[in-house]
Amino acid sequence: MTEFRPKYISFDCYGTLIDWQLTPVTRELVGDQLSEEQWPTFLARFSKYRYDQVMGTYYPYRQVLQDAFDRVCARWDIKSSPDAGERLGEAVLNFGAHDDVPKPLATMAEHFPLVILSNADNAFLEVSAAKLGAPFHAVLTAEQAGVYKPRFQAFEYMMDTLNASPADFLHIASHTLYDMVPAYHLGFSNLVLLDRGFDPLVPVYDYTKVDSLDEVNKLLGIA
Repeated sequence: MTEFRPKYISFDCYGTLIDWQLTPVTRELVGDQLSEEQWPTFLARFSKYRYDQVMGTYYPYRQVLQDAFDRVCARWDIKSSPDAGERLGEAVLNFGAHDDVPKPLATMAEHFPLVILSNADNAFLEVSAAKLGAPFHAVLTAEQAGVYKPRFQAFEYMMDTLNASPADFLHIASHTLYDMVPAYHLGFSNLVLLDRGFDPLVPVYDYTKVDSLDEVNKLLGIA
């Protein structure tokens, strides 16, 4: 990678750059309806219902959160809350950057144009991107693209907006299902999984696994 000079370094935002901490508000919403033994499975199911919920056309992210929460609660035969989407959305707006992000991201920005391709609405990124400590050439959202990742159209929107091809990008994300799989099948050959523990590792998708952005900077020869 030290010889590769991408035209753009693109990123997923939530979970990858922004620290995704949805468990506390989810616990508040569910209350005492689940036992501690049930929590890990419930949280995993809620995550996958969110994934399933974004497979169609775009609609606002707070409603995505509400619908996914309603569905997982119904499957577990527990009571949902009509304001779950609002409360979960507010929690997302309050998330900050991972501690290991601002410094290496600022170093990257000195050498490459940075791009965000995020699964959220414009209003979310207006708040969250400002917390990352680096300038971005473009901040692209599901609202702009009209679809959420893993839909190919989200990545096509990024390429069309930047007049670029898959070979122009180094794409970095922490999500195998949302990012690595669709990007691989669209011909992105320079993929980095920043492992935050969200998904099982699936090396067949030909990505480089790292544990920090500092590792990426070293691989690029800029650290």
